[in-house]
Amino acid sequence: MSKSGTLYTVSAPSGAGKTSLVKALIDSLADVQVSISHTTRAMRPGEENGVNYHFVSQDDFQSMLGESAFLEHAEVFGNYYGTSQAWVEKTLAKGGDVILEIDWQGAQQVKRLMPDTLGIFILPPSQKALRQRLTGRGQDDDSIIDGRMAEAVSEMSHYVEADFVVINDDFDQALIEFKAILRGQRLRQAKQQHRHKELLQELLK
Repeated sequence: MSKSGTLYTVSAPSGAGKTSLVKALIDSLADVQVSISHTTRAMRPGEENGVNYHFVSQDDFQSMLGESAFLEHAEVFGNYYGTSQAWVEKTLAKGGDVILEIDWQGAQQVKRLMPDTLGIFILPPSQKALRQRLTGRGQDDDSIIDGRMAEAVSEMSHYVEADFVVINDDFDQALIEFKAILRGQRLRQAKQQHRHKELLQELLK
């Protein structure tokens, strides 16, 4: 049995609380990391290269693309984003779990290349709650909010493609359920067989 972690894709519409849940999970659970994407967009104030993103030039990104270096990639508003396949595979091989915060299209790309990937979809408790969260940011007018809501409804229809669904109504409860997914996978027979190899040999003498 090879030592191998589990790859998860985590998708959600804007305002569902995905980023906050992932951060809380990382802070409270060992041996799990969030993949840091490569991007061609400019670094923003307060961001750090290698922490928020790996910031690269258009030419470097295109070179990596030509070398099939990305597990998935996308263009957003003229900027490119991609997940390093080598880093993901290396981290998994060491036994660590990896989370990709990604939209449903990216999750599909990843699943095609790595079929053992498990998809998690984060949903809000209602459209009303989602609209309140988007409005509460105080950054957009009603027409933009309407557009974001329409986009969110379209995105949420893809929850059926995920292996697990978490409803983020109460944050603490959603976090408990999120952790339970990872902990449950770590208790699968094949993983326990590797983790407790000596114990199992002793028990079966």
